[in-house]
Amino acid sequence: MATVKGELMKNLTSSETVPHNKISIVGAGSVGMACAISILLRGLSDELALVDVAEGRLKGEVMDLQHGSPFVKMPNIVSSKDYQVTANSNLVIITAGARQEKGETRLNLVQRNVAIFKLMISDIMTYSPKCKLIVVSNPVDILTYVTWKLSGIPQHRVIGSGCNLDTARFRFLIGQKLGVHPESCHGWVLGEHGDSSVPVWSGVNIAGVLLKDLNADIGTDKDPEHWKNVHKDVIASAYQIIKMKGYTNWAIGLSVADLAESILKNLRRVHPVSTIIKGLYGINEEVSLSVPCILGENGITDLIKVKLTPEEEARLKKSAETLWEIQKTLKV
Repeated sequence: MATVKGELMKNLTSSETVPHNKISIVGAGSVGMACAISILLRGLSDELALVDVAEGRLKGEVMDLQHGSPFVKMPNIVSSKDYQVTANSNLVIITAGARQEKGETRLNLVQRNVAIFKLMISDIMTYSPKCKLIVVSNPVDILTYVTWKLSGIPQHRVIGSGCNLDTARFRFLIGQKLGVHPESCHGWVLGEHGDSSVPVWSGVNIAGVLLKDLNADIGTDKDPEHWKNVHKDVIASAYQIIKMKGYTNWAIGLSVADLAESILKNLRRVHPVSTIIKGLYGINEEVSLSVPCILGENGITDLIKVKLTPEEEARLKKSAETLWEIQKTLKV
């Protein structure tokens, strides 16, 4: 019996295709969906797969995205609670994990996430053994280390979203203070994605002009202009957003899409992302912290050896020690 499709077209070849830039996102909560929409709007993938244990919500989110696919020229958006849907991914973004409960210690939260990650990473690697992994779940630096250990893949293929967002916040706030677009404000926040992060004031510049040359006390307690408050606001901003709306999602989604673009398009741009930095800056433990990294099709291809002041280096070591105190007790 003739069908509309059969009458409409004459088939010349098999319609089955293998995706070339498949991205999978594990976790369809507010952060996972912000990553998804940011990736779709940039047109980075020819197949986007989402995985979540909450199947009803997942189906609703994906159906909503699918209905918008004509506007973003996205050929295929799929989902399942089964990790098989992620098979042959080039890039897997992990946003899933346990949320901190009221009164729960950070260590307990981390250990609960380790248990979740043991199952999750095993499933991801079963179906996509050659993928690169971007870890977004918090505490991101420790979970980047955990992911590297559990996956058994080289460290250059495991990337923590780390201070990519902290650095964006830093540049935005500097831009606000100077009346300059943040893209033209050059400065880095390194170390832990969290309270012990390190603003590298010694390198902050606009068009190559070091702000430290204009104000020798910039970023210190002696600074009459109180630039130090810029970094304080970087740390406080996430807490403020969570207090006001319950979570952060849009900026981290855009940040992750930016990392994904550098990897999938082999752009070799420099990003402050979390990776194992044992052997740098006098750090002797296998901790994962953010340093400027070149991202390309193989993941992290190079680390940039930033020249830090003695004070900045000491703060980075302190950041590493903070993480190691928690990490050394983990049962991975």
